[in-house]
Amino acid sequence: MVVALPSCRRDPEQPDRDPVARGSGPSVLRAWGTVCALAVWLAAPLSAGGLRWPPRRISELLALMAPRNQRHGARPSRAEVSGLPAALEELCGRAALPARLEVAIDRRLPAQVETAAYFLVSEALTNAAKHAQARQAQVTACDNDGLLTVEVADDGVGGAAAGGGSGLRGMADRVEALGGRFTLSSPEGGGTVVRAEVPCG
Repeated sequence: MVVALPSCRRDPEQPDRDPVARGSGPSVLRAWGTVCALAVWLAAPLSAGGLRWPPRRISELLALMAPRNQRHGARPSRAEVSGLPAALEELCGRAALPARLEVAIDRRLPAQVETAAYFLVSEALTNAAKHAQARQAQVTACDNDGLLTVEVADDGVGGAAAGGGSGLRGMADRVEALGGRFTLSSPEGGGTVVRAEVPCG
């Protein structure tokens, strides 16, 4: 399976706006490189067969998180303009189960933090619908004194274990790589709560 990764070269005909819109600053390009590398890892086949993520999900993530000038003139999505709150709203809106969202974030966060939070919520909602047999989920995200807290709770069957699958382990790895803390509560029959606390400046 091949996932096309957009070029990181700047379009000289794209008009300059703000640093986020231009996507040409070193920190933005480094973050985009991290997203691309992660996409390659997600697309790699597992030793037991199958893929970590389906190609459609990877393509959607790349399209969502790319700097605006990588869209080659395409009209930016609301998530690209507004940041993590809009991205989570879109994600919950197309989830496979009803997902209620509560967000208290009024600024752009570092790109790496937004990407990690997006991945966590996406993976948690997928697990809730696919594995936990949940009927609904609650997603909360709060930026409080430089600490982003993201939580996804479902009413499924519970019984998930942090070391029980690559998805949960991947969530923890991404959060801990940013100096954050990942916790999982999933008693049998009591639903699952995935929580991440990540420093965000």
